[in-house]
Amino acid sequence: MDILCSKSDGILTLEFNRLERKNAITGAMYQTLADALVAAETDNDVRAILICGKREIFTAGNDLDDFMKTARPKDGSVDHDRPVFQFMRALYGCSKPVVAAVSGPAIGIGTTMLMHCDLVYAADNASFSMPFTQLGLCPEFASSLLFTQLAGYPRAAEKLMLGESFPAQEALEMGLVSKVLPLYELMPFAQAQAAKLVALPAASIRATKRLMKQSRMEPIKAAIADENQLFSAMLGAPEAKEAFTAFFEKRKPDFKKFA
Repeated sequence: MDILCSKSDGILTLEFNRLERKNAITGAMYQTLADALVAAETDNDVRAILICGKREIFTAGNDLDDFMKTARPKDGSVDHDRPVFQFMRALYGCSKPVVAAVSGPAIGIGTTMLMHCDLVYAADNASFSMPFTQLGLCPEFASSLLFTQLAGYPRAAEKLMLGESFPAQEALEMGLVSKVLPLYELMPFAQAQAAKLVALPAASIRATKRLMKQSRMEPIKAAIADENQLFSAMLGAPEAKEAFTAFFEKRKPDFKKFA
């Protein structure tokens, strides 16, 4: 199974389990994640959710082979029923607390999804990147809004425009993660934090989360709509075609010919 789902002591753990492909996420994996989150909403035995990867890598983001087959309908429209949309809707709409434990690289949507989690912890080997511009694309799923709110415009612009990787300590300074720990302490700590949430009154946790998030829910939805409309249009543009062709040909893309 490329996504391991397990439930124990009130915690639903969702683990990326495709190490041979750097935990790159396929449509089927997004569907599994989405279904698990939707089911958790009405499962009284689930009081907290923990998302994690492997010690070597959290996720390399989208599996580009799979992504290119399904990302853009032939008419250029945005398919809001694609598994990735289902997963992200379930994540940012989740009423229960979501803890993320990140070790190794979190690339693309691997970083984006963290902005929709509640408690985010990183190992000292973690790194983060949102290389959308390097692929001829734009930010996704409200990352342009949320990351700017977290880090401030100058630092957000540097990370989103250049798309370069940054380490765990810098992620901590910008507010993307709450704590950085030694690699072998990460999972025990994240599990302990999730256990603390389980032990607290579930209604109080849900109410606290709703109150903190309600003022930005509509801006998030608006940002997602704007980003994903642009993202879908840019997928068919020459720049993205050059970026993906270069990726599969294992060469550096040449964007100089595009205005």
